[in-house]
Amino acid sequence: MMIQIDLNCDMGESFGVYNLGHDEEAMPYVTSINVACGFHASDPLNMMKTVKLAKKFGVAVGAHPSFPDLVGFGRREMVATAEEIKADVIYQIGALWGYCLTEGIKMQHVKAHGGMYNMAVKDMSVATALAEAIKAVDPGLIMLCLANTAMVTAAKQVGVKYVEESFADRAYTAQGSLVSRKLPGSVIHDIDIVAERVLNMVKNNQVTSIDGVQVALKTQTVCVHGDTPGAVGMIKKIREKLAAEGVTVKAFGA
Repeated sequence: MMIQIDLNCDMGESFGVYNLGHDEEAMPYVTSINVACGFHASDPLNMMKTVKLAKKFGVAVGAHPSFPDLVGFGRREMVATAEEIKADVIYQIGALWGYCLTEGIKMQHVKAHGGMYNMAVKDMSVATALAEAIKAVDPGLIMLCLANTAMVTAAKQVGVKYVEESFADRAYTAQGSLVSRKLPGSVIHDIDIVAERVLNMVKNNQVTSIDGVQVALKTQTVCVHGDTPGAVGMIKKIREKLAAEGVTVKAFGA
């Protein structure tokens, strides 16, 4: 049986005079990208450049909305009403939508960033607001959800299309949640270990937690990071590992 997987990566996070990430180097090795929409990173020019680059490499494009938290890079959880979250998400999707239209690209998905993502994992009100915002803009958009979380439940209840994702280089707890970035060992830097983890996620739908427990998860897309040290080499190694095992790497919306 043919196994197919998508590799998604956060991109377009540079803004003004600040250059973040390795977009041009990493783009050829991923199949979907999550483009920052100005609330935690990026600016209009960088959003436009990122969409153009995605078109050049034939990579699927998605919006990467966050709380309005440029100072904290969107990683801080914020107190916001469901109405505020929906308004913020719709605004950011719309901003990226314009660049997709000008390049003749159909937006594939929406993936919340940082604090908003982490809250949606466990808070049904946040997850529901996110799902409702996505569906309100376009019922054809796909919501990226952390496997086995409130995000999946909300997507089902709202009736928005969704895929479940796993993280290549992030440590998991025995309960299937991501280990907080504030704790040691939350990010894995050994490329061989990461590549083997991804293969386990893709072929066996499971991951080894930080304390050695095998956690079941459904993996339809794997998030790889393009802004950490050695990121491009890590993504290349993952692609090599998957190719050697006969796994097809392709955008989930294709």
